[in-house]
Order: sequence, then C-alpha cells, then structure tokens
Amino acid sequence: MAETLSVNDLLPNKFEPKRKFRWVFAIEGIDAFLIKTAARPGFSFAETQVKFINSIRYLAGRMTFDEISVSLHDPIAPSGAQQVMEWIRTHYESVSGRAGYADFYKRDCQLKLLDPVGTVVELWDLKGCWLKSAKYGDLAYDDEGTILEVALSMRFDNCVLQY
Repeated sequence: MAETLSVNDLLPNKFEPKRKFRWVFAIEGIDAFLIKTAARPGFSFAETQVKFINSIRYLAGRMTFDEISVSLHDPIAPSGAQQVMEWIRTHYESVSGRAGYADFYKRDCQLKLLDPVGTVVELWDLKGCWLKSAKYGDLAYDDEGTILEVALSMRFDNCVLQY
C-alpha cells in the first residue's frame, strides 16, 4: 500500500549544507590565512579490459590522485611569495643547482571544512605533498586594484578522508 508522508518528513528543516567559504588548509611553513582558494582532493581509476570471446568487461585499475590547485594572497608582510619560495628551495636550490631529498620537500597537509560554529566536520589528510608548479602571476601598470596572488599546483602520494 502507498505511504503518505507528513509535512515534517518533506521539509528539509534538519538540513545544514557544507559551505564553500568555511575551511582551513594547513600547509607547514605557509600561514593558513594567506590561502585564498583550494580544491578538495579528486581521484581517477585506470581501467583494465578483460576480453572474452565477443565481449569486453572492464575492471578498475590503479587509482591516481589528481593534482590540487591552491592560490595564496601575496601581501607585503608576511610575504606569501617568500613562504612559497622557501618551500621551493627544498625541492631545488637555483643558486647551487642542488636538488632536495623527498624527505625534505614532501609535506603533510590538512584540509578542514567547518560548520557554522567552527567545528571541523570534514577532515582530509594529504600525505607527501610537493609543489609541481608555482606561478607568481602577471603585473600590469594599467591594473589599479587586483591583489597579487601565487598559484600552486601540488601533487601528493595519498589522502584519507578522516570524517
């Protein structure tokens, strides 16, 4: 027999969505308040084909984590550009030409999504993060109001959604 729902069952009065502007991204050596935008982790699976007679079946292959994009404000002090450059120097020192050990340049990061009162409601642990690219942005004499940013593309080895 069909069930008739009450009005209370139909209204989303217990629904509180996560918001795009309530989060903190923690990267060792970079002040969290400088981080302007960040992406949540993404992943994709390779596919494996299994051919049998006239058909093909697909199985999930290895999982790959996508790169994460992060952008920082670049104020005069503290300098976001300088904080990023100090991390870059652990990857490669341009003055001496020396590369760094992975143990020195890989960092663990955390992405925390918050509820309206500041409680962490979603926690991502990103393991082995390193900078794939850093772009310090363009300059223009005819631009009077744009605030400078530093755009980062980061790779990581693993991530876990804790909750």
